[in-house]
Amino acid sequence: MSTEADGGLIVAVSLNPALDLTYTVPALVPGTSHRVTEVVTRAGGKGVNVARVLRQLGAPTLVLGLAGGAAGRHIEAELSAADIPAHFTGLAAETRRTVTVAAGDVATVLNEPGPVVTAAEWATFQEAFARHVRRARVVVLSGSRPPGVPETAYAVLTTVARSAGAEVIVDTEGSALRHALTAAPAVAKPNAHEVADLLGRPVTTCDDALAAAHLLVRLGARAGVVSLGADGFVSVSSTGAHHVRAGEHVAGNPTGAGDALAAALAYGLAGRAPVPQVLALGAAVSAAAVACPWAGAYDDAVADRLMPAITVETLKSHHAEGKQETCLTSPPNWRLSPRPGAAPRN
Repeated sequence: MSTEADGGLIVAVSLNPALDLTYTVPALVPGTSHRVTEVVTRAGGKGVNVARVLRQLGAPTLVLGLAGGAAGRHIEAELSAADIPAHFTGLAAETRRTVTVAAGDVATVLNEPGPVVTAAEWATFQEAFARHVRRARVVVLSGSRPPGVPETAYAVLTTVARSAGAEVIVDTEGSALRHALTAAPAVAKPNAHEVADLLGRPVTTCDDALAAAHLLVRLGARAGVVSLGADGFVSVSSTGAHHVRAGEHVAGNPTGAGDALAAALAYGLAGRAPVPQVLALGAAVSAAAVACPWAGAYDDAVADRLMPAITVETLKSHHAEGKQETCLTSPPNWRLSPRPGAAPRN
């Protein structure tokens, strides 16, 4: 699935990539043995997942990251085979692994902390980033930091990217998010769990997400987007506040839905698309990602089916009351369809 809007290069930064191992089981019961019905080993981490979705959308994409050891070499080889350009700064330590156990609509994820990055390795990455970002229209900074990478890393990279003329999307949490907001990214996109610490309370409702998105903007982002899982996401920007949802529940593995949303937002930002279409594309692609058994992909047929029924509700103040619109009239140049250079359909 792709739009026909023209966009520039999108750089997906993956400071803590992973070799993802996904086990599919009928049900997950703690304290018991399980028979695994499917095993998938796949290059992952949030930045890599974002790049995969961008590739599927047909966007020109470059992955910049840190990688080491056999797992790092596996990730580099897999991205090369998938025709996703990447430049990884080599590490002496081994790239991490993650394990996801998918049982119906529920996914349990075990994340290793990542390799220790030396000061020299981090400095080398920053030099490479400054060199490559000159060609970028949008930069996506997502995921965790491995040990040794400072908590100000995303703030520093945002500043460098903005100085080079690129727009920046930040999808992280904790101190890394707090620091990044001071560098004024175009979009901050944490999920409900990730933004709860910043807001100072759990984010469980649309009202909570709206308050959190407003806070992201007050702290420096031009737009705040807070994802609510199956209930879509809330967006706050100069165009207003909106609650965006798919028209139906999609069953499957929700692990990569947030990464798919970040990719779709980056794609729309790079293509200078109208805000309603960017929001609708984000809702359709992120919901369709749930239909795939692993992160870094979405189901084209599901996204095409969902797109006409995406609802964009205009929110007032900190209450979910306003005008609801159904996105039935996307302009012809924003029709979700393949274009030359887009990745094959799933």
